[in-house]
Amino acid sequence: MKVLLTRPEGRNQSMVDALNERGISHWVTPLLCVEATPPITSDTPHPLAQADMIICISANAVTFADNALTAADSPIKGWPQIQYFAVGHATWEALNLLGIEALEAPDDCQQTEGLLTLAPLQEIKAKQITIIRGVGGREALAEQLAERGADVRYWEVYQRACPPLDGQHLVQQWQAFGIDTIVVTSGEVLDNLINLVPKELFAWLRSCHIIVPSNRVEAQAHAFGITQVTNANAANSKAVLNALKL
Repeated sequence: MKVLLTRPEGRNQSMVDALNERGISHWVTPLLCVEATPPITSDTPHPLAQADMIICISANAVTFADNALTAADSPIKGWPQIQYFAVGHATWEALNLLGIEALEAPDDCQQTEGLLTLAPLQEIKAKQITIIRGVGGREALAEQLAERGADVRYWEVYQRACPPLDGQHLVQQWQAFGIDTIVVTSGEVLDNLINLVPKELFAWLRSCHIIVPSNRVEAQAHAFGITQVTNANAANSKAVLNALKL
């Protein structure tokens, strides 16, 4: 097995360490980059100002929100002392490093559907809930919370893009290295991978074993004709290693 890791820059180290410990060859190519969205001005109501609960979608959401809240020109200084939720364990860890206690989705379903099973999110009529995320995320969480009577708003603190990469050259490097397993941790990463691989090399991609984090991304992979797919049911290293049977 030779594994391709595709998380954004700086987010692959835990998997690199785990694979090194197990003697598994790997190659790191970030297929997603993230950058901060423009700051909220003082004449705009801040999404956290009236929040009763805050849900963080990703570790990136935590990082970029913290950068914004600690900026000199931030209309709100620091994180409010309210209830926090994290969709996945990496997000929970990012909050924990800031001294923020949060509830996370269950281990067996670290995604929107799992988060929605948590007891404090059942009786939420008239609660003000802010979801911190990147631009263009899924709407399912907000829709479900709204159906339960919550007033939901977003704070979109970062935006995603594909790094400038030479697909032809890169895929040839992966092939020469012997990559046969690819870890994909979001739908955006999968989209960027699909768009990067030249059509004449797509048969190689279909021969690879693809690890995905959710049912949604699994369906997305199948829609592209990729059949060797394993759903890790989360994007954290423990879940991915289990999917790899390591």
